[in-house]
Amino acid sequence: MKQKVVIRVNLNSGKKNARTKALKIAVGVQGVESVSLQGEDSSQIVVVGNDIDSVHLTSLLRKKVGSAELMSLSPISYEGDTHNGIQSMVWPAYQASVPYYYTYDVPDNNQDSCTIM
Repeated sequence: MKQKVVIRVNLNSGKKNARTKALKIAVGVQGVESVSLQGEDSSQIVVVGNDIDSVHLTSLLRKKVGSAELMSLSPISYEGDTHNGIQSMVWPAYQASVPYYYTYDVPDNNQDSCTIM
């Protein structure tokens, strides 16, 4: 499920490159598709993605950047989001079998006479 997470972070805490570090942390979380800064002083990080663990992201930002507060978490739905008859394709299960080996007889070349001499 696609969702939008808004986290308020104190980016003016005196730490150098706090914005860059916060954006890198947000992008590194699994499921994130886009990250942006919003708000009057760009203190809100807006993260959009599929099945984002918002609590984990907020705790990572608290550990690495400073104070972080989860402001909102909302699902994103698109108007006209119909599947138009598209069905998911199910592949048949692979069944392993014993490989078939070809066998053939090799003629015996055990001759008493030497052909070179």
